[in-house]
Amino acid sequence: MTRLRCAILDDYYDTALSLADWPRLADRVDVTAFTQPFGNEEAAAGALTDADIICAMRERTPLPRSLIERLPKLKLLITSGMRNAAIDMEAAKARGIMVCGTQYGRDPTAPLTMGLILELTRRIGQENARMHAGEPWQALGGVEIEGKTLGVIGLGKLGTKVAELGKAFGMNVIAWSPNLTPERCKAAGVGYATKEELFATADVITIHVVLSDRSRGLVGPADLARMKPTAYLVNTSRAPIVDEAALLQALRDKRIAGAGLDVFSVEPLPVAHPLRGLGNVVITPHLGYVTEESFRAHYGQMVDCIAAWLAGSEPPRRLA
Repeated sequence: MTRLRCAILDDYYDTALSLADWPRLADRVDVTAFTQPFGNEEAAAGALTDADIICAMRERTPLPRSLIERLPKLKLLITSGMRNAAIDMEAAKARGIMVCGTQYGRDPTAPLTMGLILELTRRIGQENARMHAGEPWQALGGVEIEGKTLGVIGLGKLGTKVAELGKAFGMNVIAWSPNLTPERCKAAGVGYATKEELFATADVITIHVVLSDRSRGLVGPADLARMKPTAYLVNTSRAPIVDEAALLQALRDKRIAGAGLDVFSVEPLPVAHPLRGLGNVVITPHLGYVTEESFRAHYGQMVDCIAAWLAGSEPPRRLA
């Protein structure tokens, strides 16, 4: 019996093999976990040329047509989540590659969003670092979020969850997105605002729309210019939704108070990237979905999918 090769991509924490029942596949499949990003398509093609199965963690490694066409043995591609903009689905379909996804039990991005808001306003991490470094007592003052206005862009499942957390902290919540209606806002217990109103009045603006051709560049220079100089922008969705050059300029000029960012135009974020040198930015390395519980769910479902495929059954959560 021919043994198959399975590649687990971007296992940065080196935990994938311990978080699911991969031995269940041991009689048919050799599994290799890659713990570092490939860096470029040439390196990815070289490492994955013999892979029959690829398990991708979100959009960490792009899988465009040019790479897919260089993977002659690839038959099954599984992504964490039920969508992945980094996979060329048409190219996979043309090659007859089956694509499947995994589902979240819960989405831990909402608590991370509130964590970024609290760090921006109360500087918990900065003061922690100062305390450990033995620096003088109490140097950084904070601002209260209770009574402030939280502007939520996108009131889907995640945006609604963030809105509920904002209300729990005593914030006044308003929302906007291109398709959002006053009726939907009323049902969610938040105020409806136009885009212009949201950017002009919110003390914290948080983004929770899906990246698409329509949302790319949704937050541009004119929107940032409307923000109050005391306001913060938080993005845990996708970096291209915000005009990065305009945001960098606004932060450099201190036209806004700061930003909390978990997503970037290039990931991993290059060491020399200008965002790393700005003191009014809180940056985290795309941690929105990075929890043990989340990884257990995703990797466990990947094993289930491979087992079903090997048995000749229709794998669950097939995307293409």
